[in-house]
Amino acid sequence: METTTRISPLRQRMIEDMRMRKLGDRTQEGYVRAVRYFAKYLGRSPDTATVEELRNYQLYLVDHGTSPAWLNSPISGLKFFFGVTLDRPELMAKMQPVHLPRKLPVILSPEEVGRLIAAAGNLKHQTALALAYATGLRISEVVSLKVTDVDSQRMTLRVEQGKGQKDRYALLSPLLLERLRVWWRVARAQGKMLDGGWLFPGLNPVQHLSARQLSRAVHAAADEAGIEKRVSMHSLRHAFATHLLEQKVDIRLI
Repeated sequence: METTTRISPLRQRMIEDMRMRKLGDRTQEGYVRAVRYFAKYLGRSPDTATVEELRNYQLYLVDHGTSPAWLNSPISGLKFFFGVTLDRPELMAKMQPVHLPRKLPVILSPEEVGRLIAAAGNLKHQTALALAYATGLRISEVVSLKVTDVDSQRMTLRVEQGKGQKDRYALLSPLLLERLRVWWRVARAQGKMLDGGWLFPGLNPVQHLSARQLSRAVHAAADEAGIEKRVSMHSLRHAFATHLLEQKVDIRLI
């Protein structure tokens, strides 16, 4: 017997409101989660909440150690729910986003980037890290690349539906192209890469390498390379821009 999860009319309307505005999948999931957690705290349907109850909920989150960055996420979800779906933005009057402290990013030196890439556990991870550094792509954009996105004639990488659901092109250097060709030959020989498939396939080549797997790989590589700085995939994006600026490359080109 098949069972289906029943979605309330209120949640369905919120989902439709988000779809109309073409919000990203992760944003939609976060907004729905925010309303679900608030309803659990409230103990009844969230559309019955008052201004004071919303204010008390923010205090509850603060008192339970929610960081500023994480605190703004549920606030955004509730703001959408009350402001758009219910058309009652006045209920959010006493629930305000939290100012995030500005911190300078950790910048890796070119020597540290080289050590990081070399210390990655396998050729796939080494190539993915090298690509992130050479192009400045975000982790989600790196793992979503397909073989057909590599244009060796125009020396570009096609980034499909990147941040903001926008397509764009990244420049492809000769050195990176050679790295990609080596990886492609090895992966094809091992039967890990499908025709026109993902550039960085997962264990199941039908699916791409996940952002979480690549994030774990860069942390492991940093430990292996003895890099004590706090390193993430975004560190390679920062290093890409910083090193080009240090080489006097025009900021408009970067």
